[in-house]
Amino acid sequence: MVSRLAGIDCGTNSIRLLIADVVDGRLRDVHRETRIVRLGQGVDATGQFAPEAIGRTREALTDYAALLRRHRVERVRMVATSAARDVANRDVFFAMTAEVLGAAVPGAVAEVITGAEEAALSFRGAVGELDPAAGPFVVVDLGGGSTEIVVGGDSVAASYSADIGCVRLTERCLHSDPPTPGEVAAARAVVRERLDVALGVVPVEGARTWVGLAGTMTTLSALAHNMTTYDSAAIHLSRVPGGDLLAVCERLIGMTRAERAALPPMHEGRADVIGGGAIVVEELARELRARAGIDELTVSEHDILDGIVWSIAG
Repeated sequence: MVSRLAGIDCGTNSIRLLIADVVDGRLRDVHRETRIVRLGQGVDATGQFAPEAIGRTREALTDYAALLRRHRVERVRMVATSAARDVANRDVFFAMTAEVLGAAVPGAVAEVITGAEEAALSFRGAVGELDPAAGPFVVVDLGGGSTEIVVGGDSVAASYSADIGCVRLTERCLHSDPPTPGEVAAARAVVRERLDVALGVVPVEGARTWVGLAGTMTTLSALAHNMTTYDSAAIHLSRVPGGDLLAVCERLIGMTRAERAALPPMHEGRADVIGGGAIVVEELARELRARAGIDELTVSEHDILDGIVWSIAG
């Protein structure tokens, strides 16, 4: 029997939808979509969701609800991650999601998940198609507000959610266009401090394969492979050698926002924050080379969304 399920991941920068059929123990995509809504706009400074950010998220979720009805989805799970963990007015956000989502699938609501839950869902979605012989894996889900680092083989062995992400780091440190050397140095110092704590909790030394998830990682792969358009199928499970990865990161960090936006694979809502994401990736790449001898990134288009759907598949 085929089950039609959906997962919605609402993060700091984007809200994402996966509608999938569960067929013979595998997920078959029906519809997969990402919208940049910048829900976490200003959260790091104010501790609250901005009304316009909730408005953008409501608009996207309304469209997603219509898709759930059109595709006759049986069950849906919506999770909110880093930004929703940090704010004082999240009740306003959850009242909105209950109204919009419940209209499509009665009783459906959004939920905040912990960093550990986020890491576990990301890991399950990311490694499902990988050869177990390539493990243990270190899976890195680089979001707008946080970065989840997970190590495991068949299951999660250790995880940590670090409060560094492309939006949070940009808002905190990278104010000029392009960023000044001093701003970049300050951002690196923040990332190194957070990674020092994270990698003290998550032992990456025995890992063999680094798997990167989310928009910064997929865009870096598209740029490293000189894609003229964003090609999800070509990006999925693509590999980026360490030297190529660092070169792309350095290039992005030094660009203006307009220069980044002009790059063919760049999503228009990512150009202003991907420099912050590139700094996180650079520092991770150096740590993984030093600690585990890993000098290649594997990029997966399957991530927390797939993990969310699996979590309600029964």
